[in-house]
Amino acid sequence: MNGKIVGVFILMTALVAGVALYVFQVYAFYEPVDASGSTDVEMTLLANNQPEAILYDNFQAIDADSSPIRYRACFTTTLSQPLLTETYKSYDAPVPKVAPGWFDCFDADEIGAALSSGDALAFLGTENIHYGIDRVIAVMPDGRGFAWHQINQCGEVVFDGDPAPAGCPPQPEG
Repeated sequence: MNGKIVGVFILMTALVAGVALYVFQVYAFYEPVDASGSTDVEMTLLANNQPEAILYDNFQAIDADSSPIRYRACFTTTLSQPLLTETYKSYDAPVPKVAPGWFDCFDADEIGAALSSGDALAFLGTENIHYGIDRVIAVMPDGRGFAWHQINQCGEVVFDGDPAPAGCPPQPEG
């Protein structure tokens, strides 16, 4: 009889821990980003390598303090892909990160497939928005746009505990 009680206690503890882990991963840490209305979507100019705000509408974003790569955003723009390509710096090897299911405007699979097929184009939003992390912007032919944070080559090396390679900015203290 005591073994059954202990077994039920262990199962109930595991169930509660599993539900808590799920809620913390999917809901607890994300918060909506308050839109500024003018500088929420920036892309790096080819001319001077500086981020510049672009025309956008319908901005929605989420972020979490628990990790610098939890940022996801959706927006629309009237700027054409040819204009964006001529004006802003493209981004090599973009990999959209999966968003929580409840943030339904951001579908990483759809964005990734569009990037792979060439329908969507990726641009550098802001390099090193956090040390070793870039903001990536992808724009679809219909004007839908998406943003996420992605670890860059400096971050990959430094986060593994190695010294920063040549060309990387100095590491922040701490």
